[in-house]
Amino acid sequence: MCIPGTAMSRYINFYTDFAFKKFFGTEANKEFLISFLNALLELEGEKEIADLTYLNTEQLGFSNNERRAVYDVYCTTKEGERFIVEMQKAKQENFRDRALYYSAFAIQDQGQKGTKNNTVYWDYKLSPVYVVGILDFVMDDSPEKVNHLITKVQLKDDLNEVFNRNLNFIFIEMPKFRKEESELETFMDKWLYAIKNLGKLDDKPTALTEAIFKRFFEVAEIAAFSKTERYDYEENLKNCNDWFSVMNTAKKDGLEEGEAIGIEKGRVEGEAIGILKTAKKMKEEGLDVNVISKLTNLSIDEIEKL
Repeated sequence: MCIPGTAMSRYINFYTDFAFKKFFGTEANKEFLISFLNALLELEGEKEIADLTYLNTEQLGFSNNERRAVYDVYCTTKEGERFIVEMQKAKQENFRDRALYYSAFAIQDQGQKGTKNNTVYWDYKLSPVYVVGILDFVMDDSPEKVNHLITKVQLKDDLNEVFNRNLNFIFIEMPKFRKEESELETFMDKWLYAIKNLGKLDDKPTALTEAIFKRFFEVAEIAAFSKTERYDYEENLKNCNDWFSVMNTAKKDGLEEGEAIGIEKGRVEGEAIGILKTAKKMKEEGLDVNVISKLTNLSIDEIEKL
C-alpha cells in the first residue's frame, strides 16, 4: 500500500512509481517482470515467457489530435503477445472502461499493411493482448468475491464459451492478499507477499528462497542507490505521501457530505468533491499538473479547468 513512509526504510516502497518502473519497466531488470508474469500466467495454463521487448508506453490514436493512452509498462514477447502492466493506487468510477480503452491501443497497434496485386490488405490476425492490473484497492467487494484475489476476464458468448482468446484482463486486488510468510504456498504467493510488504521489511523473508528474490531484494536496497536514484526515489515517495493525504482528505470530505445527505450516493459524490478540492489546492501551490493527475487520477483537462 502507498502509505506514508520515508527513505530510511531498508527497501523501497513497491507502490511508488519509481519502484514499479525500476522493477518492472527497465531492460536491466526485466527478469522480474518475466518471472512475475510467468507466475501469474501459470494460473492460466499459458506457456512460459522466455523474453520481453519493451515498447513505447505512449500510444496515440489515428491522429495527433485524438486522445492518447500512457501505459506504466508495455511490452511484447517474441511470439507477438502484448502485455500492458499497470499499477493502480486509487479506485476510479470508470475503471473497467479505462482498462478496455487501454487494450484497444494494443490491438490497433497490431494493424499491418501489405500489398497484393497493388492492393493494400491485412487478414486481421491478432496476437493475444493481456492487460494486467496490480490494484491497491478492492474492485469488487460483493460477499461472494470477498476473498477473490485474482479476477480473469475474457470475451465470452451467451453460452459462456470463449468467443476470442486474444483479449485478456487480469486484475489483482492487493488488499485481498492477507497471507503471512508462513502461509505462502505458491510462487505467485511469494511475489504478492514481496510486492505488498517490501517497504516494511528489514530483511529478505526466509520463505523466498528462489534466486530471483535474492536479486529482487538487492535491487530494492536503498543504500545501494546512486545519489540521483536516491533523490528521485525520495521525490517519488513524497508524491506517494501526498497521494495518501489526498485520499484521506477526499474520504473525510466524502463522509461529511454523505452524513449530511444521509445516503451512499452522497458519500461517493462527497469523496469526488474532496479530490477536486485537494487537486485545486495542489494546483494553486504550483504542483505540476502531470503529478496532480497521477496522484488524483483526474485527467489533465479536468485539472486545468479547476
